[in-house]
Amino acid sequence: MLPSKKCTVKVGEKEIIVETGHLARNASAAVTISCEDTVILVTVGVGKEPREGIDFFPLLVDFDEKLFCVGRVPGSFLRREGRPTDKAILSARLIDRPIRPLFPDGYHNDVQVTTSILSSDSVNPPDVLALLGSSFALIMSEAPFLGPIGAVRVGRVDGEFVVNPTFENIEKGDLDIVVAGTADSIMMVEAGAKFVSEEDIVAALKYAQEYISIQIEAQHKFVKELEINKEEFVFDTDLDPLIKFIDKNYEKPVIKAYKIADRLEREKAVKVIKDKMEDDMAELADDHPIAVLLDESGVKYHHAVFKALEKRIMRSMIINDDIRVDGRALDEIRPIDCSVGILPRTHGTGLFTRGNTQVLSITTLGGPGEAQELDGVDPQKKREYIHHYTFPAFSVGEVKPNRGPGRREVGHGYLAEKALTPSLPPKDQFPYTIRVNSEVLESNGSTSMASTCGSTLALMDAGVPISQPIAGVAMGLIKENETVKILTDIQGIEDFLGDMDFKVAGSDKGITALQMDIKILGISIDIIEKALTAAKSGRLHILGKMLEAIPEPRKALSKWAPRIVTLKIDPDTIGTVIGPGGKTIRGIIEETGATIDIENDGTVNITCVDAEGSNKAIAIIKKLTRKLEKGLVLQGKVVRIISKLGAFVEVAPGVEGMVHISQLVPYRVHSVNDVVSIGEEVIVKVDEIDEKGRVNLTIKGLTPEEKDKFLEEEYC
Repeated sequence: MLPSKKCTVKVGEKEIIVETGHLARNASAAVTISCEDTVILVTVGVGKEPREGIDFFPLLVDFDEKLFCVGRVPGSFLRREGRPTDKAILSARLIDRPIRPLFPDGYHNDVQVTTSILSSDSVNPPDVLALLGSSFALIMSEAPFLGPIGAVRVGRVDGEFVVNPTFENIEKGDLDIVVAGTADSIMMVEAGAKFVSEEDIVAALKYAQEYISIQIEAQHKFVKELEINKEEFVFDTDLDPLIKFIDKNYEKPVIKAYKIADRLEREKAVKVIKDKMEDDMAELADDHPIAVLLDESGVKYHHAVFKALEKRIMRSMIINDDIRVDGRALDEIRPIDCSVGILPRTHGTGLFTRGNTQVLSITTLGGPGEAQELDGVDPQKKREYIHHYTFPAFSVGEVKPNRGPGRREVGHGYLAEKALTPSLPPKDQFPYTIRVNSEVLESNGSTSMASTCGSTLALMDAGVPISQPIAGVAMGLIKENETVKILTDIQGIEDFLGDMDFKVAGSDKGITALQMDIKILGISIDIIEKALTAAKSGRLHILGKMLEAIPEPRKALSKWAPRIVTLKIDPDTIGTVIGPGGKTIRGIIEETGATIDIENDGTVNITCVDAEGSNKAIAIIKKLTRKLEKGLVLQGKVVRIISKLGAFVEVAPGVEGMVHISQLVPYRVHSVNDVVSIGEEVIVKVDEIDEKGRVNLTIKGLTPEEKDKFLEEEYC
């Protein structure tokens, strides 16, 4: 059990306080990390022994947010939190990505990192704080973590960088970038931007690294004060005989297979070699050193060694010969095909195919009331643009049940959503809720960027007036000692066996989203700068291909899409439209088939596929909210009659005016009943509103021209 200890790290104008030895003392390590009134508990659990037969590193990262941290009771029926929110899943991925590469090869014990928000001030984002706290906890735990790492968020407001910005700063700014790394290299980047240049991204990375260095120095000092001395992990299983056996028997066939450009044919060839390896292993004598190794360890080390052989061959082709497995040049993008409008009843569709990666994106437009209501810790309470990404098993030729979106699907969908959001029209110009579904039909690398491209096509096909078309490209890296090769438009095997997956999305005006993960112990900013330059060239090439399919958003929406008409009413009349207990507005919806959304400032959005229903709803709301004044012509229903005095006409719910018997017709009548009857619809004009608010109406004083004009405006 570690002693109680506190550490303070100043990052910009804020102090981050890390404490240990007080909470969760049975964990392998536990810290609380706080910034102002946001407090997070980070714990690390470490398995004592590897699970039997396991041949991979089982790291589990959870981000736990419960609404008590913001003083709220969950709104669910059970009054308790259910599955993690998308934001919690994204935060867990943010932590997982930079720490996973920092565990030594051969370490197979279970490691669980759990971050729990204990208090949130809804000012300071908790995700980066949790990432930094995870590094603190891991270097204190018994896990052989090769850190520490630092983590900072950088925003830009009014042209100035802000370190660890608040939610408000992020909303106002044009850049939100999270950077994690060691003292001299970058491990992970996640960014959203509003058309920011490559040069500004590099400047933000350099700015972030200054604060990362401060955080790492503080962690080294903290560990020293705690007098933590870890045992270095040593993988003591001798795999040399197995490596030599596999290299001798299968290296040449694998080299031959890796010269097959077609992916499916190459995979078939490699599978034949793997199957032969399995047969050869099964035929080894029981006392053969390799058979003894595999039997005693219970781990199928030959799979990992064969993968290492594939990795070495693929990387050697690129490093030594500048040859990729599919025959492309290092900066060459696979053939691209784009099409739009391929589904008859959807509001907009885009099919984006790049090599063996194919994504179908579908845009659906809905009314403002269909926006997703969020019940999380962050201040954001509504999601008006929703991007859902689906990765079915058939896209990679596999068979498995569909159990809903996993962490990867949530992450890829959010990346595409982040890339497209800066290009969407303002709500006051286009008040629709927009949902895009990206269905991966075929996968061989970078489906998230294909989803971004396909979604741009679908939005433009739907007639959404985006400001800029957005394209995306995934960059890769092969690094051997000082030799560095950057790859444009990586395919699956280059992601799987390479050192970096670097996705960049944007328009010709700048970057809107960026995500970088690596599998080695960090890369320099100079390498990132070169990758950004190559990505820009690739992005513009892809964008040109997309614009050949559809050069600009369609001028009109699909006939199947709902139409939204926006009215402005006096906020004081909102209650009139809604009615007691919502009775009035429900009645309008039932009568017209329209969906009606009313905002506090008096903005009324009427959504309806049927123009007749929309017009009817408009007329009813106008009638309910019109301000009565002298000379106003309107229609009402006769609700009471006093035969010798006049008729009372309801011109709005609860509002009546009287037509005096002398104002009914141009001639003298003996009884009101001779002219009108109860329930009759009549067109009247406001003649006078007296000092007591009583409304006097006239039918006689209504000219034929006034009546015709009213009928034209009301029903045409």
